[in-house]
Amino acid sequence: MCVLCGPESAHGDLQWHSPKKEFVRLRLVALAWNHPRSSFFGNEEVFIAEKELTKDETQLVKLVYNFLPYQPRLSDEGLHYLTVHELRASKNPECDETLAHMLTSEVGDWRGPQSQLQYATDAPVLNLARRKSRLPCYVTSADDYTKPLDEPPSEPER
Repeated sequence: MCVLCGPESAHGDLQWHSPKKEFVRLRLVALAWNHPRSSFFGNEEVFIAEKELTKDETQLVKLVYNFLPYQPRLSDEGLHYLTVHELRASKNPECDETLAHMLTSEVGDWRGPQSQLQYATDAPVLNLARRKSRLPCYVTSADDYTKPLDEPPSEPER
């Protein structure tokens, strides 16, 4: 019967959806954390970045950058605040957190007891006391990284 009708195909719905990725432009403010590089498993770096909302408006975000052993780190491009990075990323509310939480350790957490922020060259210093709101978390990978652009930051209108 299969010879006459052809192979039967399965018609099913996938129960999961890949996260929607959006194009973002951002400046790295600080490297908050990175794994010691592994040659067998995926690696990640966690940054505090400024996402460009409009030409004159930015928002602080948490950026999780995943890469494989043979791919470059995002920090290999250099930690320069004047560099704008273009990439595709998906917003992941499950990893949103405050600056204070990002910089403190908890039992079983991967963070150390002291803040180890590595600021980008020319980046503004973060006011850690005033940052109580949760930073939106964006997740990206080396495959979704487009390019770095050297651009001076826009001056806010007065």
